[in-house]
Amino acid sequence: MKNLFNAKLMITLYIIDDHPLVAGGIYMMLKDVNYIHICGTARNGKEAMEFLETNEPDIILLDISLPDTDGLRLCEQIRQKNKQSKILGLTSANDASIITQMLHRGANGYLLKNMERDELLEAIDRVLNGKIFLSKSANEKVLEQYASVNSVLEDKPALTRREKEILDLLNEGLKGPAIAEKLFLSPYTVETHRKNLMQKLNASSTQQLLKTAREKGLF
Repeated sequence: MKNLFNAKLMITLYIIDDHPLVAGGIYMMLKDVNYIHICGTARNGKEAMEFLETNEPDIILLDISLPDTDGLRLCEQIRQKNKQSKILGLTSANDASIITQMLHRGANGYLLKNMERDELLEAIDRVLNGKIFLSKSANEKVLEQYASVNSVLEDKPALTRREKEILDLLNEGLKGPAIAEKLFLSPYTVETHRKNLMQKLNASSTQQLLKTAREKGLF
């Protein structure tokens, strides 16, 4: 955290969350961090906007779900009025579409409420140094969405991990019962996955399924 400490003697942080336990937890996380000052909390969008009319904290932790407004809309409203504060989305919803919408509306990062203290401090450090921060699990969700969209653009079907395993074993020449035994699945489950694969690759037989999979570079 040397960058932050050298750049600014005191960092102000504002919490917008309707659950007192969340704000209390953040207070406890940061109580011994002498260069961060929690300058206030709000339980809804109205309180937050009233405070932000006359205050400009360095960091705003913004809950996505508030009782009187949509956190995404509030993020946009804050950003329109305040270009300087860094906004970190704060939620328990690890959803790629929400993450990308939050960033699109002006947020500088995204944290999950089960974050550890070190992750919160890292997020504050990164956004104050002009970078985007996503919690590890949130980042994985965004990457998963990218991979799925990329597959569609490349005309590759998005396969589940289990479907990919079964496709690879079919390519190795194994039959349904042998695959079931190897993966500790029932033959019925393996057959269901095989049918799903055939549907995704528009194949009418296992042989055609494997041929199409090779053509699409799925091996």
